[in-house]
Amino acid sequence: MAIKTILVSQPKPEGDKSPYFDLAEKYKLKIDFRPFIKVEGVDAKEFRAQKVTISEHTAIILTSKVAVDHFFRIAEETRFEVPDALKYFCISEAVALYLQKYVTYRKRKIFFGKQSIDDLADVMKKHKGEKFLLPCTDILRDNIPDTLEKQGLTFTKVILYRTVASDLSDLEDVYYDMLVFFSPGGIESLFKNFPDFKQNTTAIAAFGPTTANAVIKHNLNLDVHAPHPKAPSMVGAIELYIKEQLKKK
Repeated sequence: MAIKTILVSQPKPEGDKSPYFDLAEKYKLKIDFRPFIKVEGVDAKEFRAQKVTISEHTAIILTSKVAVDHFFRIAEETRFEVPDALKYFCISEAVALYLQKYVTYRKRKIFFGKQSIDDLADVMKKHKGEKFLLPCTDILRDNIPDTLEKQGLTFTKVILYRTVASDLSDLEDVYYDMLVFFSPGGIESLFKNFPDFKQNTTAIAAFGPTTANAVIKHNLNLDVHAPHPKAPSMVGAIELYIKEQLKKK
């Protein structure tokens, strides 16, 4: 079936330039954007119930900009003054640079990996004497703590935010030729909003292995999977699928 309408379960890209906009123009598509999940911070009471004392830690592991925001939010709400000596270990340079929103970058000890927890763990193992704090979501992927444990690092998980389903009730009678997902949470949100969802002829696209597994777990057909050798990006994978469909016409 020819793809004409696509719903991407993420916020609309900012600005006028995006590979999605180029794809829409090239193939005369209607592409809409709608986050299927949203992040909510835990309050100070929930934080205290976890019995984690920030001051007992000498370093912090930051796996996303969201983690940065919620660490400094909870510090402010609990009147914890973040010490200048705290070391920051960030999943990527982009997350490290984001710290400038809260601290004077050049005056802090900041380290970063190349985008994966394995890279970051390689950096962290040179600092095994530190007591690490890992701010995270309620659905933290197992590979993060597993990797840290393999390196023999001392760390404490603390849930500072959770992922919840967005309200999608206004989409109940709206049909798309393709739905695009980037996390298992997006799939969970689909079924929380529409428990009787039937795929029928709708194509499903998923980014990453955990999202793909969630699609299959819910007995849906996985039509587009990124990344793969011919298409490292989701846009590239969608374009390959569209080309294949056009050949069948």
